[in-house]
Amino acid sequence: MNGAPVVAVTGATGFLGRHVAEALGREGARVRILARREPSHNLWRGFAFDIVRGSLESPADLERLVAGVDAVVHVAGLIKAHNAAEFLHTNRDGTHAIAQMARRHAPDARFVAVSSLAAREPQLSDYAASKRAGEDAARAVYDDVPERLVIVRPPAIYGPWDRETLAVFKAAARPIVPLFGSGRTAIVHAADAAAAVARLAVGAGMAGLYALADTNPAGYTMAELVSEAARAVGNSPRLLHIPDHAVLAAGRVSTVWGRLRGHAPIFTAGKAREMLHPDWSVAPREALPPAVYQSKIGISEGFRETAAWYKAAKWIA
Repeated sequence: MNGAPVVAVTGATGFLGRHVAEALGREGARVRILARREPSHNLWRGFAFDIVRGSLESPADLERLVAGVDAVVHVAGLIKAHNAAEFLHTNRDGTHAIAQMARRHAPDARFVAVSSLAAREPQLSDYAASKRAGEDAARAVYDDVPERLVIVRPPAIYGPWDRETLAVFKAAARPIVPLFGSGRTAIVHAADAAAAVARLAVGAGMAGLYALADTNPAGYTMAELVSEAARAVGNSPRLLHIPDHAVLAAGRVSTVWGRLRGHAPIFTAGKAREMLHPDWSVAPREALPPAVYQSKIGISEGFRETAAWYKAAKWIA
């Protein structure tokens, strides 16, 4: 890439996407964002981004987004949906649409698809299956030029502004905190994940499939995660283990209740199976080379910062 690379980003108004846009700005890229309305965010102070008004549903909008860019970072996706078809429409078909448009209008561009570690086990949930389907859709488009495709699988992502992991910190502030499962789970701070994605977008590293993690890719037990979150919020709760069958039953109830109410809960039967999976660690063979990515934020520092932000924002007491 000669001069400042032009990088198109989908999903820039979402949690990880905000951090990715900011990280690309720090890398010196000219960032082009697809958004339905004029976006703004505290993270973006000091950066000027090009805005393409539109959505993944419009081929014309996608063409304007990717035309002539040096790289495309596809972050947009659903983490909760009413059913499998809704997940596939966005996570598979949306990926296919933007990848095809990039091949057509930016044939030399690198395509960075942000997937999920859950895609490693697509049988567990509709979400996991849709993320694997999205990876397969990108591979199909770049089958003849695999050197232009990078797929990144982050684990659970946390950090300031995140409403999904907020539940962990709220739970950790209670006198009794339920635990479930016996496996290990990798995590990563949003700033670390975004830095890795940005480095890949501006040309660092080789094409391929990579997983991300924090300073401990072997991951954490649920007790370790909850205990660290409790320390971050200044609490020392009693930990109560919940049997697997109870977690699965709760997931099924939440799924049915969501359907009856007409909304899409994050906790479903599929999510319960993901949560109980014994191994969400990241093996060395899956990791990015150290020259491209090394986590800078460990769990203690990251959880303290996140809890402090939640308190300052009055998301937790």
